[in-house]
Amino acid sequence: MPQSRQPLQPGRIVILGAGPCGLACADELDRLGHRNWTVLEAAPIVGGLASSVVDRAGFTWDLGGHVVFSHFGEFDRLLDELFAPHELLHHDRSSYIRFRDGWVPYPFQQHLHCLPHADAEECLRTLTHACRHREQSLPNGADFATWLQARYGSGLVERFLAPYNTKVWAISPEKMSASWVAERVAPVDLDEILGAFYGIKAPTPRWGPNATFAFPAHGGTGEIWRRLGARLGNRVRTCARAVSISPDARLVRLESGEAVPYDQLVATLPLDRLTTMTSTAPPDVRQAARQLQHTTVAMVGLGYRAPTLDERSWFYFPQDDVPFYRATNFSKYAPANVPGGDTTAYSSWMTETSVMPGTRVNQRDLVNASDAALRRHCLVPGLAELASAHVETIPYAYPIPTLDRDDALALTVPWLEAQRIYPRGRFGTWRYEIGNMDHAVKMGIDIARRLATGTAEELLTGQDAVPAVSRS
Repeated sequence: MPQSRQPLQPGRIVILGAGPCGLACADELDRLGHRNWTVLEAAPIVGGLASSVVDRAGFTWDLGGHVVFSHFGEFDRLLDELFAPHELLHHDRSSYIRFRDGWVPYPFQQHLHCLPHADAEECLRTLTHACRHREQSLPNGADFATWLQARYGSGLVERFLAPYNTKVWAISPEKMSASWVAERVAPVDLDEILGAFYGIKAPTPRWGPNATFAFPAHGGTGEIWRRLGARLGNRVRTCARAVSISPDARLVRLESGEAVPYDQLVATLPLDRLTTMTSTAPPDVRQAARQLQHTTVAMVGLGYRAPTLDERSWFYFPQDDVPFYRATNFSKYAPANVPGGDTTAYSSWMTETSVMPGTRVNQRDLVNASDAALRRHCLVPGLAELASAHVETIPYAYPIPTLDRDDALALTVPWLEAQRIYPRGRFGTWRYEIGNMDHAVKMGIDIARRLATGTAEELLTGQDAVPAVSRS
C-alpha cells in the first residue's frame, strides 16, 4: 500500500463509524490540531462492535467476549486518559476447554498432560511426528486445515482444533488460508510438552497477549467508547447512516437525504458494503469485495438469580451438542455487570454462537439450548433461577480469512485509496489478525497521522500491507 510521506492537504475529513477505529482517528486529529472532521455513526450510540447494552432486568452485556489488553502504547495512553486507576479492574486470564468430562487449561495444545492418558498419548505421538516432518509436509500457501495437520498432528486436530475452529468460523478450515495465524494460534514446544507430560518440567506459563487483561468497573467495554465519544463532542453524529458515496463529487449521502461533503474519507464500515455504496466502483472491484466472507454471531446473555462460585474467566466448547463455541463468566469481569452490582445474589454468563450470514436463528430455542448447556456442564447450578435472557445478533462479527481474501483485498483497497477513501478497522481492512480493539485504535491513530502530517502508517506495513495489483 503506497503511502505518501507528505501531508495530503486533508481539508475536511469525514469518518464513517464511531467504533474504536473511527473515534481514535477523530481524537488523534484533534491532538494534531486538525479539527475539521466529522464522525457519522448509523447507530444511536457510539462503540460499534465494542459497545455494551443494559437489558430490562439491569444486566450489562457486551457484543461478544471482549477484554482489554494492548500491543500499543497509544491504546494504553488512551485508557490512562479516560479512566482513573480504580475505574479499571485487572484480571489474570483463567480459561479452559471442555474435553470429554473434564476441563483442559487453555491453550489445549500446551496442556496435553491434562488429557485422559489414551488421548494424551495419541496427541503426543502424532504431534511428535508432525514436529519432525513439518518442513516436508507444509507447502507454500497451505490452507488452514493442512497447516493445522502439519503443525500439530492428527490427534490434536481431531480432538480439538478442527471441531473448535469449524464452530468459530462456521466453515471448514480447508476453505481458510493459514496466512493469518501469527499470535492467534498457540505454538508448541515439543520438549516442554513432553517434560510436562512426564512430570519433569513445569507447564508453559500462560501464553498470549491476553494472559492478563483489564475491564471497566462500570458500563462494560462500551464505557471506553462512551467516554471517548463524550470527549469529542457534537462532531460525533449518531443516527447518521450513510447510504451512498460519490467519489467524484466527494459527497456522502445520508439516509435522511443530507449530503455531507468531504476531502478525505476514513471508512470503518465493512468493506463489501463500502464498495456497494461507492457509486463509481468498477465491476471487478465490487465483485472482489463480494467474495469476502464473514461470520454472524448470536450473543446470548443469561442472567441468573444465584451467585457464581466459579472464578474462571471463559470456556471453549468444541462439542457438537453445545450450541456456542465460547462462554464467558461475565459477572466475574465486573460486579456492575449484574443488577445493583450484587454478585451475592446474581451472576451472568455470555455465550457466543457463530453462523453464516443469512442463517435463520430461532432465538427462543438458542436461549433454551444455551441455558441447558451451561447447567449440563456445571457452570450454572441446576436449580438457579434464570432472571434474564438477552440476545444480540451481530451481523458482522468476524472477517473470515478465506483462501481468496488477500487477492480480493489487493484489488479493492488500492482502488478505494486512489479515490481518497481509506478503509480501516476490523471490517475496513477485513483482517482478523489485526482485528482487536487495540489494533483498531492503532489504525485510527495511524491514518489520522498519515492524512494530517504525511507520517507513514505503522500497523499497515510489511505483511499487513495490501499490495496494489495492475488493472487491465
